[in-house]
Amino acid sequence: MVKSATSEEETRTRARTRRAILDAAVQVLGDNPAAPLSQVARAAGVARSTLQRYFAERADLIEALRDYADELSNEACERARTTEGTAIEAFTRLVAEYFTLRKVIMLAFGSDDLAEDARDQDECSAADLALQALIVRGHEDGTIDPRITPLWAEQLLWSGLYAGWTYVTTARVPAYEALTLCLHSLVKAVERRPGRDD
Repeated sequence: MVKSATSEEETRTRARTRRAILDAAVQVLGDNPAAPLSQVARAAGVARSTLQRYFAERADLIEALRDYADELSNEACERARTTEGTAIEAFTRLVAEYFTLRKVIMLAFGSDDLAEDARDQDECSAADLALQALIVRGHEDGTIDPRITPLWAEQLLWSGLYAGWTYVTTARVPAYEALTLCLHSLVKAVERRPGRDD
């Protein structure tokens, strides 16, 4: 019994340490992708040898960041409460939540992968499924243009987010300003406007 409790505590401690390393990697490598891993370890509050026990090579850490980005996307989707309110309201919340993932998504997938093939097209995450359901619900509640298919909405969402994320650096504007433009553009693109869309 004691061994089991100790084992559970070790598992929780490992999970906390792993997440601390990943969070530190997002911050450090998100600001400077060429930063040494010793800087990531320092930011995570662990020794370099500890980081290497979790991620032996830099490539292992980057691969783990891809899974972490998916995990954070699912968490953001939950916070957006995609089944509450009208579909367009939920879509607006989802865009705002996803926008906060700028560093981890850009770091994990990079501009080329994000534009071309960030995820296997046959593989749908919980967040993907929630977005698809949201779009279908929007067709039913009349708030999302029926011409916007779930797949098109997904591609539009990620390309719009990418545009907003890169706008922060290229235009040297605060993130909230890019988010405002991103929300305006994406919501306007998918929203059903009676009289004009009929």
